[in-house]
Amino acid sequence: MKGLRVIALSALMGAGMLSSTLVTTAQAQSLSDLSPEQRAEAEQRMASQSGQQSEQSLPPQVNPQVFSASGQQLSPLTGQNVQQPVRSSWRTGTYGPVMEEMLSEQERAAIKPYGAELFSGGFRGMRSDGLNPEYQIMPGDQITLRVWGATEVQSILPVDAQGFVFIPSVGPVKVQGTPAGQLNSVITRAIKTVYPNEVNVYTNVQGVQPVAVMVTGKVNRPGRYAGVPSDSVLYFLDQASGIDNELGSYRRIDLMRDGKVLKTLDLYDFLQNGQLKHPQLKEGDTLLVHERGPKVTVYGDVGRAYHYELVENQASGASIAELTKLNPGVSHALLVGTRGVNPVADYFTLQQFQQTQVTDGDEIAFFADVRADQIVVQVEGSYLGQSYFVLPKGARLLEFLNTVAIDPKETDYNSVSIRRQSVAERQKKALEESLDRLEQTYLGAPSSTAEEAQVRAQEAELISQFVEKARDTKPTGRLVVTNNDQLVDIRLQHGDVVTLPKRTDSVLISGEVYVPQSAVFVDNKTVWDYIDGAGGITQRADDDRILIVRQNGEVVDADEAQLRAGDEILVLPAVSSKNIQLAQSISQIVYQIAVATKVALDL
Repeated sequence: MKGLRVIALSALMGAGMLSSTLVTTAQAQSLSDLSPEQRAEAEQRMASQSGQQSEQSLPPQVNPQVFSASGQQLSPLTGQNVQQPVRSSWRTGTYGPVMEEMLSEQERAAIKPYGAELFSGGFRGMRSDGLNPEYQIMPGDQITLRVWGATEVQSILPVDAQGFVFIPSVGPVKVQGTPAGQLNSVITRAIKTVYPNEVNVYTNVQGVQPVAVMVTGKVNRPGRYAGVPSDSVLYFLDQASGIDNELGSYRRIDLMRDGKVLKTLDLYDFLQNGQLKHPQLKEGDTLLVHERGPKVTVYGDVGRAYHYELVENQASGASIAELTKLNPGVSHALLVGTRGVNPVADYFTLQQFQQTQVTDGDEIAFFADVRADQIVVQVEGSYLGQSYFVLPKGARLLEFLNTVAIDPKETDYNSVSIRRQSVAERQKKALEESLDRLEQTYLGAPSSTAEEAQVRAQEAELISQFVEKARDTKPTGRLVVTNNDQLVDIRLQHGDVVTLPKRTDSVLISGEVYVPQSAVFVDNKTVWDYIDGAGGITQRADDDRILIVRQNGEVVDADEAQLRAGDEILVLPAVSSKNIQLAQSISQIVYQIAVATKVALDL
C-alpha cells in the first residue's frame, strides 16, 4: 500500500498537479497524508487540469461527413457544410500488406510471369528448313546449280571452308554470308563475266550445315541442342523446356560466341511487337538465360494477371500500363509495396499512376473505380418501342414505367416483375448452401448395422442423383415488386430486366401431372378442376404441395389463393424416402427450386 501511495503522489507531481507548497511536503505519501486545505487545493488542481486534457484529446465536435454531393462538402444528415478534412487517405502514411486480403492463395499462386505461355506454342515442332530468304550461306552448305544456254552445268556445289564454291569454266565464287534470297543473282553475275550472253542460271540451297547450341542458365533443362543456323533462339529455348518461371529472366538472354556476348535479347520485344532480331547462329554458340530481375505483380481489371519483369530497379507507371492490357473503364491503380523497411500503399488515378515510379516487389491492382451516373434497364414481354433505356441513377420503377409505351389491351401491366442478376446470384448461393448441408448431413452419416448401411447406401444414391440435377438448375432472379396487388416503387438497378407480361386467358398446369398443358381460364374452376383436366396427379406427386405461380413471379400455396388468368399450377413431387427428416430436407429444396426457377424438379 505504501508503494501505491508513492506512485500516486509521483504521478500527481509529474503531471504538475500539485502546488509548490505541496511538493515541499516530502513526508506526504498520499492525498490522505495532506492537511484538509492542501488536499482541497490538490483536488481542485487535478479536476481543472483533467478537464483541460480531456478537451485537448477529444476531436473537434463537427458533423461527420458521411456522404457528400458531387463538388460539395455537405452532410445529408444535417444539411450543413462540413469543413473537416477527410482523415483516411491512401496517399498519407504507411500501411500493411493489404493485398493479401484481395487475392486468395490459389489466385496468387496462379499468377505467372509475363511470357510464360510462350513455350507452349510448339517452337520445337516448327523447325526452319534453311530456305528462308534471310538465311546466310555458310561453309558446309550445298548449292544446286543448273546453267543452260551458252553453256550447260548441272552440279551440286559444296561451300568450302573459305566460303567459296567452284564453278566449272568460271572458277571460285565467294558466297559465304550471302543471303539465300540473293544467291541466284551473285552466281549469275559471276557466270556472266565469262558467258555474257544467252545464259540462264538457277540455284537452290539444297542442304545447310547443322549447328549445336548450348542452352544454359535459368532454363528447365539446360543442355546442348541441335538445329540449323537460321533457327530462332526460341527454337532452342523451347528444346530446353523453356525458361524457369520462378528464377529465369525473359528480358536478359545473352547470345554468346567465343566467350563474348554477341547480343542481349529481350523477349518482351517479341511478345509486344513481334520483333526478335539476332545474328544467325553458329556451331558452339551459347544461350545464357540470366536470373530474373526486379518484378512487379499486376492484376485487377486487366486482361490477365502477370508478374512483369523490370529492366532496371525502377520503372514508370506508364511503362507498366503500356505492358498491361487494361480493361475498358479502368480509372485507378492501387500500389502496395515497401520503401526501405516500411510497407506503403497508395491509391492513384490512372493519370497519376503513369507518373509514379514502381520498384521491385510492388503489387499493382487496376480498378474501374468511377461510378456511372446512369444505368441501363431492359424491357421484355409485351411493349411498344425500344427495348433498352438509359436512366439516371436512382430512377424508380413507376417513373420508368410511365415512359414505356404499351397497348393496355395486350399488356398485363398489373403483373410487372423484374429479373435482377443480384437476386439470381443470391438464389443460386442459397441453393448451393442447402445442397451442401444436405450432402454433409446424410452422405457422411455412420451406420451401426448392415441393414442400416444398406438403407444409407440407397439414400446416398438418391441424394447424389438429386444434388446433381439440382446444381444444374438456373435461378431466374425474379423479383416480385407487388404488395397486395399494388406495384411498389422500388429503385432500379443497372442491368435490371423489367418484364411486362402479355395478357392471356389461359392457365398452365405443369409438374407432376400426367398431361402438362395449358387450359382456358374459367372463373368458377378450381385448381383441382384444372389438374383433373390434365389427367390428374402422378404417383410421384405430393398432393399437399401444389403451388400457384403468378405472372408477376409471386409464388403462393394453391390452398391460399384464388386462380387468375395467366397463373401456372405447379404440382411438386413427393420424396420417396422412409427417412422423414431426409424427406423434409429434400422437399424444402424442391420448393426452393420451384420458387427460384418455376420448375418442379423430378426426383
